Amino acid sequence: MTYEILIALIGFAFASSVTPGPNNLMLMASGANYGLRRTVPHMLGISIGHAFMVAMVGIVLLQIFATYPVLNIALKVLSAAYMLWLAWKIANAVPPEAKKVTGKPFTFLQAAAFQWVNPKAWFMAITAISAYAPQDRGLIIGSVMVAVVFAAVNLPSVTVWAWMGVQVRRWLGTARRLRVFNVTMAVLLVVSLYPMLTH
Repeated sequence: MTYEILIALIGFAFASSVTPGPNNLMLMASGANYGLRRTVPHMLGISIGHAFMVAMVGIVLLQIFATYPVLNIALKVLSAAYMLWLAWKIANAVPPEAKKVTGKPFTFLQAAAFQWVNPKAWFMAITAISAYAPQDRGLIIGSVMVAVVFAAVNLPSVTVWAWMGVQVRRWLGTARRLRVFNVTMAVLLVVSLYPMLTH
């Protein structure tokens, strides 16, 4: 991988990782509801899970999707249904009169598995492999190199969103305000589906 391609990949990884999307909205909600320490497994699951996804997209999945286009439609339907369910869960994390948050933050494995139904994660993985995988290193090595760079850039980027959620919690104060925040995050999560469903 040349220096120029590496810098371009880092720039793409940062821009796509730090901008709003399902992962970051969920991390912000988790930070606000559960705190930074309890959100760490969620953050690690996103970064490592997405890195694994990037590698698999490069090594295997692009060829499968090219052979069976119907899988793209199935993926969209599954992703949309799962994200609507997650939005409902986020919106209902705090009952109107509750004094503390109910439910649990995402585990490492749940966050890693979520990458496979996250439309933005798919876009990031396919773009990273298509545009930045070094052709002279072979399919496997090139895909793994892109995945490692992505993970290194992704973790600090997503941590910012969990930290912002913790800061927001200080101003929320009451269960009612936290409920409004969670419903807002849930609505934004549903809105984030729009580009996928219209593409």
